[in-house]
Amino acid sequence: MPLSSQRPTLDPPEAAHLAEKLYGLTGDLAPLPSERDQNFRLTTPAGDRWVLKISGAEEDPDHLELQNATLAWLAERNEALPIQRLRPTLAGEVMPVVQGASGRKHGVRLLSFLPGRVLAEARPHSPALLRDLGRRLGEMDRTLAEFSHPAAHRPEFMWNLTRAPEMIRSHLDAVDDALRRALLEGVLEQWATVVEPVLSSLRSGVIYNDANDYNVLVSESPAEPRRVTGFIDLGDMHESRIVCDPAIAVAYAMLGKSNPVTAAALVVEGYQETHPLTEDELEVLFSLACARLATSVSLAARRQRDEPHDDYLFVSEEPAWEVLERLAEVHPRFVRNVLRDRCGLSPCPTSPAVVRWLTEHGDCHPVVEPDPAAVSTAQLDLSVASQELEDAAAMVGTPAFTRFVSDRLEARGARIGIGRYDEARQVYTADAFEGPPGEHPERRTVHLGADLFIEPGATVFAPLDGRVHSVRNNSAALDYGPTVILEHEPPGGPRFYTLYGHLGEDALRLAPGMEVARGDPFARIGEFEVNGQWPPHLHFQIVTDALDREGEYPGVAAPSERSVWLSLSPDPNLILGLAGGVRADDTMDRAQLMESRNRRLGPNLSLAYAAPIHIVRGRGQFLYDEAGRAYLDCVNNVCHVGHCHPRVVGAARRQIALLNTNTRYLHEHAVHYAARLCELLPEPLSVCYFVCSGSEANELALRMAKAHTGSEDIVVLEGAYHGNTNALVDVSPYKFDGPGGQGAPPHVHKAVMPDDYRGPYRRPDPDCGEKYAAHVREALDRGRDTGRSFAAFLSETFLGCGGQIELPTGYLSAAYEHARQAGAVCIADEVQVGFGRVGTHFWGFETQDVVPDIVTMGKPIGNGHPLAALVTTPDIAASFDTGMEYFNTFGGNPVSCAVGLAVVDVIRDEDLQARALRVGARLKKGLQRLMTSHPMVGDVRGRGLFLGVELTSDHEARTPATAQARYVIERMKEHGILLSTDGPDDNVLKIKPPLVFSEEDADRLVATLATVLGEDCVRLA
Repeated sequence: MPLSSQRPTLDPPEAAHLAEKLYGLTGDLAPLPSERDQNFRLTTPAGDRWVLKISGAEEDPDHLELQNATLAWLAERNEALPIQRLRPTLAGEVMPVVQGASGRKHGVRLLSFLPGRVLAEARPHSPALLRDLGRRLGEMDRTLAEFSHPAAHRPEFMWNLTRAPEMIRSHLDAVDDALRRALLEGVLEQWATVVEPVLSSLRSGVIYNDANDYNVLVSESPAEPRRVTGFIDLGDMHESRIVCDPAIAVAYAMLGKSNPVTAAALVVEGYQETHPLTEDELEVLFSLACARLATSVSLAARRQRDEPHDDYLFVSEEPAWEVLERLAEVHPRFVRNVLRDRCGLSPCPTSPAVVRWLTEHGDCHPVVEPDPAAVSTAQLDLSVASQELEDAAAMVGTPAFTRFVSDRLEARGARIGIGRYDEARQVYTADAFEGPPGEHPERRTVHLGADLFIEPGATVFAPLDGRVHSVRNNSAALDYGPTVILEHEPPGGPRFYTLYGHLGEDALRLAPGMEVARGDPFARIGEFEVNGQWPPHLHFQIVTDALDREGEYPGVAAPSERSVWLSLSPDPNLILGLAGGVRADDTMDRAQLMESRNRRLGPNLSLAYAAPIHIVRGRGQFLYDEAGRAYLDCVNNVCHVGHCHPRVVGAARRQIALLNTNTRYLHEHAVHYAARLCELLPEPLSVCYFVCSGSEANELALRMAKAHTGSEDIVVLEGAYHGNTNALVDVSPYKFDGPGGQGAPPHVHKAVMPDDYRGPYRRPDPDCGEKYAAHVREALDRGRDTGRSFAAFLSETFLGCGGQIELPTGYLSAAYEHARQAGAVCIADEVQVGFGRVGTHFWGFETQDVVPDIVTMGKPIGNGHPLAALVTTPDIAASFDTGMEYFNTFGGNPVSCAVGLAVVDVIRDEDLQARALRVGARLKKGLQRLMTSHPMVGDVRGRGLFLGVELTSDHEARTPATAQARYVIERMKEHGILLSTDGPDDNVLKIKPPLVFSEEDADRLVATLATVLGEDCVRLA
């Protein structure tokens, strides 16, 4: 009879009776899932929670005693362990035996209830959580190191992992799918070659044996790092090889992961901290994890035939098959290397010997002619941050890349160019370099060999004696082209390999097994047409473990696997022997950068994200970190027409090479640019002043308003931010009402922020605008009642720091009317939204059908160049001409004006305002659809590519979901999408990308945001 039929079948009233009779406890009972036991959660009227566990009738009493003894041992020796504690009955018994209605006897226990959510339902599994899983499991195994019990000896237990081959073979016939049977046979082969030879020599002990994703509890807070709060169900405990315990945890931690190897490594890293593994244990751990998965799916296949209605038995079956399919594509020794790396060991165990031998026996023949050590060479910077290679994507796979290399070598008088080892590059643009899809997308970017750029047809030589291991024509675009791998096994030395890529087709005449002697010519450098469409060069690489590959081997690694692949392919200069080396220059890692920044820069200079990113390049709507990972920039409204737009960069480069000076001289650019700006504005806005920042523009606007009116006081909106100078902090409630602020100075008067979602007047009230504008009038009236007079009403035309707010219809027209009646000047701050961002209009104020007296602009005006401007009327300009000279050294310099002209040209020529309207409308509709599936999305507002998504924890009360918004921002970054938050409560996702943002980008943003909003953590925040 199958074990599952022995489960108790008490109904909740029977269980409640037992709880009251044995323990004196009453309350609500709720069933909990289990394979063999019957479990109930008991919640008392006082709110205390317990687990009532009723054992199966056929459970071995000795094994139940093992569980009880284990709990007592762990509780006595490690109070911090997240395990349940047993509560004795009223009579002092630990496990009384009762007789059920069927006549069967059952052991009854009452255990403390551990808080948390099962790991399977707690998505996502952050790196910190997976490390904590390994750490806490290792702590438990370490505490059990001296524990023993007679009942722990269970060699015939079906979940004893050392029996995996027997269990898998006995159920293979139940797996109908041939491909899946092949997966299981592959696991059995791994066991025979990797596990079986060393299994009997590994450490033994009593292990938990069941750290599956339904037996591990984790905290329900969204705060990082989430942590393990409990291990439950000791029913599978037994004596076995200790490494089986982390292997089982790894097996289940890999379920549902786009990169299961990384998940495995994180668990092992944590385990290593508290209960270090031996090298032999690391050798077999991955194969054991695969065997656990294979046992689970094969047993499930059998039971699917016998008991198709028992859902608990099949809860992990499909995810387990999926991860086995993924893992079949990864070489076990590579995974072993990853685990070793996480444990602080040399990733590839054979690499140190290879490096040592090559260091001691460095007499190698040059690999090309002429000898790079004997002629002039030049290192080429092909890194992500290269200042020479501005647009790799445009050149890769074209003759232009060859011309680029040739021009650089000619300019430096070099015969051979050196492409560096361990260099992260952006030149690997083919789909083959794309990593697996998932939440942490990354391309392979790190170069594992050295490139020798040389004339096509140059001879390639064997540096050492060896034999041809394999030959292949990897003919796909941006692949190796003809490739040769030589195998070397010097007398008394270790076996290793050398790889030669981008050869001519003559190399294809070679055959595996052919002997080559040191100095033998065996190939030539290939032409562009045959070498994978690269500039003619030799890719030379040392390989310490071929991982059973033939004719090809990764020459480029994913940044997250960098240290592992560098161990598999050590520095090629061990053979090349070039005096200058071939390794890329060392740069500060992020930790070093942070330390230096904290030491050298002001402490209140903020950084985005809990783990800041190191950005080294931008192009279009993307930013790239030092390892080449691309981030979709959804928040940088400074680079308005796209990061590093070539026309803007070209304009700056040409002009700065010709002239840059202060503004005391005549120059056409200033006049032409002023004319272009004024053409974009309504009359009477026709007089320009150029400055260097939006803050300067707003400060100048205040000076002008005061000069024109003879007054000092200013009306501003709650939550507004206008700049970082003293005068502008004084008129920015976002600053003076925030941390470190001292409140409004006497000359500054606040009006209610016109937020028609959370403010006092709300959509769809058609009079919202006028009602909010009445608060401007009230502020003016209060000031005049105390004898004050007003210089200006200063307002953004869309509120940025206020929470991405589009002003209600009619607001500015009414507010401007009130301000002008009080003698004040109306200043429109367009620093955030000007230059077509809102799509329907070029300027934000145009959406309100008003004409300001002064318009200030910055940020997008120079696409990142320090340029800003103010445009006003002739009357105000005349009032400002008081006899005191106005001079700005750099405002309006020739370079800045050339940049400004290029920006407005690009907006016009690429029709970016229309693009903002079209893409923004699509994006807004997509975001609005999220409101129906994710109640946390309280509001979607804005227009064009100036949008806000307000998150609320209570949809009806519109309670700000600040913690959730912070979580969303961090998770979106992990998905490669950059967002930020704004608003008085930091609960509004602000979306204002470069205007080159595409429909595809919009769809990606919406889809990813939907995924993140659906995660367990954000719902629990």
